[in-house]
Amino acid sequence: MEVPEVPRAVAAAVSTAAALGLAADDAVVLHDSNRLTLRLLPCDVLARVAPAAHQGARFEVELARRLVGAGCPVAAPEPRVEPRVHERDGFAVTLWAYHEPVAPRRIPPADYADVLARLHTGMRRLDVPAPHFTDRVERARRLVADRDRTPALAEADRELLGDTLRDLGRAIGERGAAEQLLHGEPHPGNVLTTKGGLLLTDLETCCRGPVEFDLAHAPEEVGEHCPGIDRDLLRECRILVLAMITTWRWDRDDRLPDGRRLGAEWLGGIRAALGRDGPGACGRPPSP
Repeated sequence: MEVPEVPRAVAAAVSTAAALGLAADDAVVLHDSNRLTLRLLPCDVLARVAPAAHQGARFEVELARRLVGAGCPVAAPEPRVEPRVHERDGFAVTLWAYHEPVAPRRIPPADYADVLARLHTGMRRLDVPAPHFTDRVERARRLVADRDRTPALAEADRELLGDTLRDLGRAIGERGAAEQLLHGEPHPGNVLTTKGGLLLTDLETCCRGPVEFDLAHAPEEVGEHCPGIDRDLLRECRILVLAMITTWRWDRDDRLPDGRRLGAEWLGGIRAALGRDGPGACGRPPSP
């Protein structure tokens, strides 16, 4: 979120909570990217605030409500208020149950695989319209092709990303693998370690595709605990995901700390993977 908008966004979240009877005298910024994530105190509620034009908030709240009802391990909307999007002062505000994180630690691969399997099982029970994963690939391709949006991207790198997104997006789609509802970006930053176990957050990236696309966002060793997956498909998905998150880093509006350095590093990773083993192999894509 643009810096001048942050105080207004914070005020929108605080006033929204107060209007709903939740005591919110203070707000702690937890994360700032395309939307602002706040911890409201003393009511201890998580607020996500985005410009009102931002798409996905209503879909995310409704999907989370249904997944929680199906027993899936996802972060739930705040139970003390109606689960919906609150519009205030040009912002879309959603309120979520706050979970105190446990001490930082590496998530055991078997636990990571288990929480994804439980989520995928629950998602298979839902009939929810969602974009196809190739729609997200196409958005990345359009960004690569837009020189105004990616002015610092060298032409050789632009060609590499464009070709990789096109060729692997097509190849994965032509495999004809079984598809279902997916989280879309279950990287470690979207896995919350709580006292009650692991929970997945940020469902606005939900899409349809093979489960290997979700697994490609997780550390490589997680796939070793997932029987029945297509290993070749997973390797292709890893390169595709790496190309996508690399593309976001070259967006002139990207706000990820140290994003440009990561973008350059990941370009090297794509070249190494394609040059070493061709488009069917890649190591672990870094977390965006």
